[in-house]
Amino acid sequence: MKADIQIENLKCGGCAATIKKGILALDGVNEIDIDIEKSIVSITSENDNLEEIRLKLSKLGYPEVGDKNTVLHKAKSFVSCAVGRIDS
Repeated sequence: MKADIQIENLKCGGCAATIKKGILALDGVNEIDIDIEKSIVSITSENDNLEEIRLKLSKLGYPEVGDKNTVLHKAKSFVSCAVGRIDS
């Protein structure tokens, strides 16, 4: 399965690092590419686990465009961003 997901709250390489780490931990995900300027996450997975990927993105603070982008999502993305900068 290949999918492109446009997400909210993607600001920098720190955000991208957190997203990569979180999504690659999911079973079957082989490859992930993130376009920071366009806020698009491109995923290649052996499984048809798109809903699981969307849920994980939302839990990290990066919901899909069109989904609810609450204050909690924005706060989580801020923390994810900072953690991603430290880890990368």
